[in-house]
Amino acid sequence: MSLRTEKVAQAIKKEVSLIIHNELNDPRVGFVTITNVEITADLRTAKVFYSVLGPDIDCQRTKEALDSAVGYIRRLMGDRIKLRFTPELIFRPDHASEYSVKIQKLLEEVKDDDEHKESN
Repeated sequence: MSLRTEKVAQAIKKEVSLIIHNELNDPRVGFVTITNVEITADLRTAKVFYSVLGPDIDCQRTKEALDSAVGYIRRLMGDRIKLRFTPELIFRPDHASEYSVKIQKLLEEVKDDDEHKESN
């Protein structure tokens, strides 16, 4: 990825995050964190990865809210980031944090089992 592409991706990540937290007044949006942005080399399409803290129903509602607000978010982002073309935004859930929490819980269970066996 070129330096320019990286800078644009970081700018999109920052602005989309600010827009979601400060200007998107949809009650379906949960506690959202923008984790990453992947942008094509021609700067026409950006995949915005996000994670949601909470149960699966919150994740589903947030996905619906972001998908319905994508035009609004894109327009505000285009006003703030001056590019020849405003990239199309594609929101994708990022399940990496959920996966790491699950792994951590499994490791703790194994540790507890080992400690229980040692004490007997």
